[in-house]
Amino acid sequence: MTDITASMVKELRERSGAGMMDCKKALGETKGNIEEAIDYLRKKGIIKAGSKSGRVAAEGLIGLITAGKSGAIVEVNAETDFVARNDKFQDMVRKIASIAPEAKGDVAKLVAMKYPGGALTVEETIKEMIATIGENMNARRTAVAAVTDGVVSDYLHNKVADGLGKIGVLVALESKGDKPTLFELGRQVAMQVAANNPLALDITGVSADVLAREKAILADKNQGKKPEVLEKIFLSSLKSFAKENCLLDQVWIHDPSKSVGQAMKDAEGRVGAPVKIASFVRYGLGEGIEKATEDFAEEVKKAGGA
Repeated sequence: MTDITASMVKELRERSGAGMMDCKKALGETKGNIEEAIDYLRKKGIIKAGSKSGRVAAEGLIGLITAGKSGAIVEVNAETDFVARNDKFQDMVRKIASIAPEAKGDVAKLVAMKYPGGALTVEETIKEMIATIGENMNARRTAVAAVTDGVVSDYLHNKVADGLGKIGVLVALESKGDKPTLFELGRQVAMQVAANNPLALDITGVSADVLAREKAILADKNQGKKPEVLEKIFLSSLKSFAKENCLLDQVWIHDPSKSVGQAMKDAEGRVGAPVKIASFVRYGLGEGIEKATEDFAEEVKKAGGA
């Protein structure tokens, strides 16, 4: 039996625009063959050649919800920014976000859950919205943040409505200190994450692949130097890399004389206890989605029916 991986489902979703459950079933029926799975979806009437389900959905909204020690974030995509301003679409994203904590970061579980206030699942509700509005849509991803003692703060950049925006951030702070003060500190950190988009909390959290790529670039720039010299250059460069890409090492946007790590230490007096950034999540709308580009003249030609 062919194992259907998450990456296979993701590829089929991006190519077909079909829902998560439909893609998993199609891949199962076709033993993981992507092309045959697309044909399967067409035969079942789930997608059609040239239909809206095959169009790229890279716009939409980020939805956020926090409640004390936990929070959740979702990205629901549509094709145009116009739909993101639609009240019905906004209400749908907000309601999907409201149940996202129960999915615990599993988007397959999220789309299979019952949509609030209705008899349909989230995925079925999105399909109905596609039929109503006439654009391809999908619940692309979700994540959660939680602490045992502390708060989860949030921040939305390019806010469209309550709990909805174009960049969303969750920050989990562990501390036994004053919770309202801690929440405001967490929001400042969330603004930092939104602005500087760190790769990890510190250098230990950066993936080995990323570090290997940095090392290869340095080696190419310093061809002919001995291995031990290259290693020293690499270790030295990690400090600059961390300052750019690791949250604790970044310059604190609210006071450039400090690093984020120093700002957290300084805040302990106000909070009344040690503070630790336990985790963070940042979603930028449409990031990683390859958007189709089209010649403007050709677009006008199509619009005119020529």
